[in-house]
Amino acid sequence: MNLKLITSVITTSVVGTGLVLTALTQTSATKPAQLAQQVTQLRTQGPNGLDKFLSIYVKELTNPSPQMHQALDALCQQKDCYASKLYWYTDLEQAKAAAKASNKPILSLRLLGRLDQDLSCANSRFFRVALYPNAEISKYLRQNYILHWQSVRSAPKVTVDFGDGRKLERTITGNSIHYILDSSGRPIDAIPGLYGPQAFLRQLVDGEKAIKEYSKHQGTARENFLRDRHRQRLALIQDQWNADLAKLDIQNPPRLVEIPTSSNEPPSAPVAGTIAMTKMAVESPMLRNMSPATSNPAALREITDEATWRRIAQLYRNDAKLDKNSIALINSKRFQKGNVDLQRVVSNFETAMALDTARNEYMLHRQIHQWFIQGNGTSEVNSLNEKVYAELFLTPSSDPWLGLMSSESYSAIDNDGVGNSPVTSKK
Repeated sequence: MNLKLITSVITTSVVGTGLVLTALTQTSATKPAQLAQQVTQLRTQGPNGLDKFLSIYVKELTNPSPQMHQALDALCQQKDCYASKLYWYTDLEQAKAAAKASNKPILSLRLLGRLDQDLSCANSRFFRVALYPNAEISKYLRQNYILHWQSVRSAPKVTVDFGDGRKLERTITGNSIHYILDSSGRPIDAIPGLYGPQAFLRQLVDGEKAIKEYSKHQGTARENFLRDRHRQRLALIQDQWNADLAKLDIQNPPRLVEIPTSSNEPPSAPVAGTIAMTKMAVESPMLRNMSPATSNPAALREITDEATWRRIAQLYRNDAKLDKNSIALINSKRFQKGNVDLQRVVSNFETAMALDTARNEYMLHRQIHQWFIQGNGTSEVNSLNEKVYAELFLTPSSDPWLGLMSSESYSAIDNDGVGNSPVTSKK
């Protein structure tokens, strides 16, 4: 790796570990092994280690090389960390210790795949583009939250080989959720799926305030406060829903898909895919062509009135506006730069995010508020996450095929096309 180093010699002590980083000089080029060693040492220092790395390599990061990208992603445990500059814990106990030491709440992301890999589930990729690099969000998260992510399961991938050397690789199905936890790991709220940047920031601010109020109470008073807060939020959602319908003169409110309760089959991937519209725009062409047909046509209705949902979403376009950091990151990742207008790509993405924002708040978040009010499996994050993936995202852990296989359909392929591939470990 050919990296210039800063002019002065920098020796950085690793506080509390007894380690000392190798001195850096302008005359000795940093080798990959040396950079990897520095990343390993700085990783143990949490967010402070990231700050030191950014300070040491300030010049190199103005136009980072692939090696510098890789080193920073390893330090942050997040793909495209150069754009967000956010440090993520991958061990919840370490995150809880950091939260207690800093008196901050935890934002815990659950996703399919890994946040530090390109092909994590679609919504987590959208978070890395639309939310984490956003200047306001990134600053607020660094100042007010300890960040943690955990993989629920691997993200299913599909590769289309066109037979002429071209391949198209995508992830398929799956969803993501952010949990707001106190320093002990107790869930206070959850932000399901993709929200527009401004809507997401409001959720973060509201969650951080809730943690402060929650911490002032003890025992039963804490639980009463939490239930009362979720009752208030549920009432606000209902009031806003009524106001939106009145503003648009909507007489027949739209609903999500209806899942048949009589079937023993898990929800199919096309049905689960309709939960997140932005993700669905990427995945639906492949899902339609590879998923078995459902025995109940009603289960494949995406939305009872999609046009009505899109009218409601127009009220939230400002919440979904991308900032210049996110737009620059989108542009850097595009393949057909010369053939597709960037502004059209951004506008389509913002439209889909506005739709997700409205549906996630009115349907999914509303249900989460109800669970907290009822005390229904919300006191522990892992059990709450199982409930979310099974009942909201329609991808229960009991279904290893994520709705992509059906025992009632026939594929005319040996062994129904089931094969084995090497299993990658998850963190």
